[in-house]
This record gives sequence, structure tokens and C-alpha cells, in this order.
Amino acid sequence: MESHELTGHSGRIHSGRIHIEEQLPVEETLDVEEPLDVQVPETAHQISSDSWLQAGFVLTTGLNSAFVLGYSGTIMVPLGWAPGVVGLLAAAAISLYANMLLAKLHLHGGKRHIRYRDLAGYIYGRRAYCLTWGLQYVNLFMINAGFIILGGSALKAVYVLFRDDDTMKLPYFIAITGFVCAMFAIGVPHLSALRIWLGISALLTLVYLVITFTLTLKDGINDPPRDYSIPGTRTGKIFSTIGACANLVFVYNSGMLPEIQATIRQPVVKNTMKALYFQFTIGAVPMYAVIFAGYWAYGSSTSTYLLSSVSGPDWVKTLANVTAFLQTIISLHIFASPMYEYMDTRYGIKGSALKPKNLSFRILFRGGYLTINTLMAALLPFLGDIQSLTGAISTIPLTFILANHMYLMAKNNKLNSLQKSWHWLNVCFFGLMSIAAAIAALRLIAVHSKDYNVFADL
Repeated sequence: MESHELTGHSGRIHSGRIHIEEQLPVEETLDVEEPLDVQVPETAHQISSDSWLQAGFVLTTGLNSAFVLGYSGTIMVPLGWAPGVVGLLAAAAISLYANMLLAKLHLHGGKRHIRYRDLAGYIYGRRAYCLTWGLQYVNLFMINAGFIILGGSALKAVYVLFRDDDTMKLPYFIAITGFVCAMFAIGVPHLSALRIWLGISALLTLVYLVITFTLTLKDGINDPPRDYSIPGTRTGKIFSTIGACANLVFVYNSGMLPEIQATIRQPVVKNTMKALYFQFTIGAVPMYAVIFAGYWAYGSSTSTYLLSSVSGPDWVKTLANVTAFLQTIISLHIFASPMYEYMDTRYGIKGSALKPKNLSFRILFRGGYLTINTLMAALLPFLGDIQSLTGAISTIPLTFILANHMYLMAKNNKLNSLQKSWHWLNVCFFGLMSIAAAIAALRLIAVHSKDYNVFADL
């Protein structure tokens, strides 16, 4: 049987030597339409090579990244027990649904869309292509800044365990984290190349989650009754609640599912569904355990970095912080990969990471990108506010508004009036939520900026 490449409307997306029947199953090529005039370049990165389980581990790595250590403070504290638990479960359900919609559009129009912006451009046109790329860039940039803040916080927590002075401040540790992330980014060329690193990431994640859960459980048993009242003034509570709702969205969504889906072998939609089910079931259990144990143990005094609240042997806390720091580096690489793919594709960077041309290019561009990201993280190291703002201005539009509306556009003739009304309800509701959450996040950043100087040592 003859082998083929995927052919775009004004460019080619190379996915290796794959039989056309496997690449485009009959049941997934029914909605063939005339493509809009958006140029889709080839990718310099590897696609169509990974199992659904590897993709599931990529998704679960993002879900159980060191951000988990902040959710007790940034979600449960502003919401309290009942709204917090219900909110986490409801956000999981609606996030799984929205990601399933997006996954089903991967082969829309009889071709693969390996980037989020490619799919938006195919459905809407050039303006949507640019807008989606802009939203996704902001989303990933802010998430990466959050990872660098987390890495710096972990290193500072280790330093504080052994030194009782203010010589090294949080911005210094943030700078160290940014440098290490840049070294890793230069050596690992693309998302599929993580392979063994995903296994290491899973091990690191298991270590700091088990330690954190055990120490919080011990503190919860030994400490006196906690105060679970929601802190703040009436106005402050309203804005912090809205911000926490944006964080609920931030927990489950990467804003880059099409890019992850592009790495998966055929049948791509079916395998992506398996990866999503893995993420939202088995993958979510460790996260829930740490979130609920942390809030149960410390109540409204829970910090935005849970390992700052725990008590226990210094060597155990050191191990937890070091593994959280190392896992942060791998997680950041996942969320930075769409930006790396864009730069490598734009300038034709392929092959070995040690090739002189590739090495010098990645030092310059990836190093420069992470330098800007690190500067942003050190300038405003307010982790909870970063999560809220990211959820408001990019994660909500990408995951809920755009996914539901794209599904409406793509499947319009196949949906009944009730289904159409449901998708429009999602679009309108999350549109209003995005606006409210953005206002709340900006207010929180403004309040904290008054309390702390830039480059604050939190």
C-alpha cells in the first residue's frame, strides 16, 4: 500500500510514513469542508509516534505538577469545604467534557490539526488563527511563570531549613530555577523526546505528594481544631471567590490539547479519549488527596505553598522540596513546548540537540524566552494571583468558550436545537465568568502590589 503525508491547504504537515486509511478513518472524515485561507506550516517536531499512555502521563504530569501544592490555599481557603469540594468535582466534569469536544475536532475536515491555532484558523479564518495563538501564548507564558515561581519557592524552602538569614531571597531562587529550566529546554528537543523523563517525573511527583500528604495528615491529627472560616472583608471574599473559580478551571486544563494529541499514534481520537479518561480518573486521585488533606490540616491558615505549612524532619521536607523543584522543570518543558515548536519550525531547526546549529539556536531563543519568563516571575511572584489571571484571560476562553463554539461551527448541521442551546449556554456563561475572573485577578494583583514591592521576598 502506498504511503502518504498529510496535506494541508497551503502547506504540508508531515507525520511520517502512515497508511492513509489509518490516518483518516472513514467515520472521522465525514465533515469535509472547503478550508479557509490560512497557511499551515510543516512541523519540525515529531508527531504521531506516542502511545495513549504516554500522552496520558503528559496530561497527568501537568495535573499533578507542583501547582498542586498551592491549591489548598488558593482554592479551598477562599471557597470553604462544601463549595470547594463541589467546585473541584464540577470543574473536572466540565473540563473533561470540553476537552472531549476539542479532541473530536482533531480530524475535522478530513485532515489533522496539530496545533490549536491551526484548528481555529481552519474553522474561522486568519483572525481567529492569530487570536487563538495569542491567547495560547499568554496562557502558556503565565503557566510557565507560575512554574518558575514554584521552583524558586521550593528552593527557598530548602534554604530556610538550614540557614536562618535573609542573604538569599526568593528572586534569587527564581533566577536559579529559570537557568536550570533553560538548560533542560536546550537538551530536550521536543515533547515526544521526554519519554524517560516522564517516568522520572512520575517518580518525583509520587515522592513529594506522598510526603506532603503524610506530613499534613500527621499535623492534622496532632494539631488543635482548625478555623475553616473564609478570611477577608465582605468585598474581599467576593473577589477571592471569583478568583478561586478561575483557579478551578486552571487546575485541569493545559490549553494545548491539540499539540499533545498531535503526538499520539492512530487511531488518534480514540487514543486521546483514553488519555483523557486516565487523566481525570487515576491521574486526579493524588491531587485530591493532597488538596483536601492540606485544607483539613491547616484550615484558613493554609499557605499558597503547602510545604511551607507542614512540620516534620528537615531531611524529609528537603526531599519533598527538591523533588518538587525537579518535577517543576519537566512540567515547564511540557507547557513551553508549543512555543519551542513554533520557533524550531519557523527557523527549520531539526535533528540532534547537540548539533552546533541547533544548540546555538536553542541557547539563544529558548534561553531568551525563559529569561523573559523568569524576569516576569521574579517581578510579581504572587502565585495564586498568577493562577487566577491565567485562568481568566486564557484558560477559560481556550478550553470552554472556543471549544464549545468551534464544535457548534463544525457540527452545526448534526446538532439538534437542545444541543445547540447547551453549547451556546456554555459559551455565554464562561464568557461572563472570564470577564468577572479577570477583574477579580487584576484587583488581587493590585492589592498585593501595594503590600509588597516588586521582586518581593515572599
